[in-house]
Amino acid sequence: MRWKGIALMALLVLSVVAAGCINGSGNSELKETTLIVFHAGSLSVPFQQLEEEFAKYAEENLGYKVTFQDEASGSVMAVRKVTDLGKKADIVAVADYTLIPQLMMPNFTDFYAIFATNEIVIAFTEHSKYADEMKAHPDRWYEILARDDVSFGFSDPNQDPCGYRSVMVMKLADYYYDKPIFETLVERNTNIYANGSMVIAPKDIQIKNDRVVIRPKETDLTALVESGSLDYYFIYKSVAEQHNLSYITLPDEINLRDFKMADYYGKVSIYIGSTGKTITAKPIVYGVTVPKDAPNRELAMEFLKYLLGENGKRIFQENHQDFIWPPVAFGSVPDEIKPLVKVEG
Repeated sequence: MRWKGIALMALLVLSVVAAGCINGSGNSELKETTLIVFHAGSLSVPFQQLEEEFAKYAEENLGYKVTFQDEASGSVMAVRKVTDLGKKADIVAVADYTLIPQLMMPNFTDFYAIFATNEIVIAFTEHSKYADEMKAHPDRWYEILARDDVSFGFSDPNQDPCGYRSVMVMKLADYYYDKPIFETLVERNTNIYANGSMVIAPKDIQIKNDRVVIRPKETDLTALVESGSLDYYFIYKSVAEQHNLSYITLPDEINLRDFKMADYYGKVSIYIGSTGKTITAKPIVYGVTVPKDAPNRELAMEFLKYLLGENGKRIFQENHQDFIWPPVAFGSVPDEIKPLVKVEG
């Protein structure tokens, strides 16, 4: 009888444990997966929220416990990690969608979607030199940046679209204001130069003085401005708002925001020394793709659906960034996302 009692007790314990596994949180049944995401630095804030929400969605609806391995960088570098360094990624999201067809297709991916827009602004804090004057007279921005006691920054054109866009904004300003703004702000301070309307960004960019600061990606400069060690920087409007920075907007003719100004922007282009490619100034549009050799392609497509749907739209709007609705997809568009996008080309 004693042994029967022990056996019965053991059976009861096993039943309780089994019930806990089935009726509890269910975590023991979830497949654990890591999604590798290479994304533009300016996507860091909305993507953090997107990933947190998707992880909950995947756990409740897809049977996955998802963790994310994020690598924020300049978009050129994000793409080159795949194309030049042979690194694996599930998602590649860039601040200039043209990098995907130009550098990744057809060998590394066969489709992409465009999903968000932005504009270039000049951001600063109340501690920046002449901050009150900049706020009162934003049309004098180039005069203020040219002063000997003022420092300003932009990201590396060889690694980051915000960098080459900032440089092209200063070249477009030449035409809009009919003043040698590019020469004053760029050529006198760096070895980046213009040949007519073509800007040349050497592979090894050199800075001639301490008035200009260049960093690999645009968000690297945010902390410098916040700490007061840098007065101003060229940055996306969404990033300035996410960090509660003061900023001035620039005329539509130079801020790369207005699709109606595409032809005007197109008069300026830049040669990128790191890639050997020439990029023409155009409205700012973000792009995303899933590489052909994505380690977790099925789940990556689920994440892409989450990004391109109503949840992605809401999250980007909450983070001060305009979302393209519906998103537009190009190439051999996967069936999974076709209901969410407008298919072109």
